[in-house]
Amino acid sequence: MMVATGGIGGFPCMEPFIQSLPKTETHLHLEGALPYELLRAWRPETYPADPAFHAPDFRYPDFSKFDEILLGHALPWFTSAERYHEAARAVFAKHVAQNVRYVETSFHLPVTQFIAVPGREIIAAIRAAVPPGLEVRIFAGMLRTDYAGPMRAVIDDLENWDELSGVDLHGFERVPTEAWTAGVWARLRAAGKTTKCHAGEFDGAHRVREAIEQLGATRIQHGVRAIEDAAVVALAVERGVVFDVCPLSNVRLRVAASLAEHPLRALMQAGVRCTISTDDPLVFANSLNGEYAALAAEAGFTRAELVRLAANGWEAADVPAETRRRMLAEIDRLAGKTA
Repeated sequence: MMVATGGIGGFPCMEPFIQSLPKTETHLHLEGALPYELLRAWRPETYPADPAFHAPDFRYPDFSKFDEILLGHALPWFTSAERYHEAARAVFAKHVAQNVRYVETSFHLPVTQFIAVPGREIIAAIRAAVPPGLEVRIFAGMLRTDYAGPMRAVIDDLENWDELSGVDLHGFERVPTEAWTAGVWARLRAAGKTTKCHAGEFDGAHRVREAIEQLGATRIQHGVRAIEDAAVVALAVERGVVFDVCPLSNVRLRVAASLAEHPLRALMQAGVRCTISTDDPLVFANSLNGEYAALAAEAGFTRAELVRLAANGWEAADVPAETRRRMLAEIDRLAGKTA
């Protein structure tokens, strides 16, 4: 076997190994994944080649600044179903290039009101951008306060959207979860939809408990601050809850001081099934392969740990049992070759 020189953090061949893993991405906001190069090509006078927030040492001072930069760059682009299609095509091409085989991505449901485009048209536009060899599941994301005005009727109709895989409650986590959510989430699960919830990022472990016990969520977006309460970690393990973790996002947003201090390994060692994703590459300048590589270089993750993360993604994925078996077998073969 040819051995590459160099490598990551003292691990020869780590980059080729990461590339070879059949990976999943299960926490990706499509608006936040808009490739910056599309903005640059569209309006080079507005979007500089090297924005300050792409610098490796850049940290967001707070959520409001993050939100300002994200929305300030995404909203000018996403004005039509065609723009969603163009962005999704570029995003999915990056996945294919990194040997990502399965993606769960969300679009921000209230955008349908801003741009007067029905959600089903946006989903169709995203779906039409999926290339061969990539499985994509599309989710509707919404804020904790969105069950009001015209959005209420839209949310109440989501159970009838056959093309929608599920929903995600996102936005600033310290906003209280309103009473409507549990009933709506239960109704959507009864209709076969997957229900996710952002929790344990900007607020503490109690919000992870709330998402599990009150909302019935078994997919937590982030979840990392569950580590602050051993009982919540145990609850997640007992219920088989998956944490879709975004390590570089957590560092950029100061949820974790560094990857070396990130609680991902501790959560995995406690038995929580964790996956790895990029969250919002538009404003974090990250990639999925880069997330794996950074865990190896900065947190000393071994190949066995990276293999476990890749396998966790397939165990959580909404795919036929035979696809899951085939992907896990492929990961096992790669792990055996490099043990």
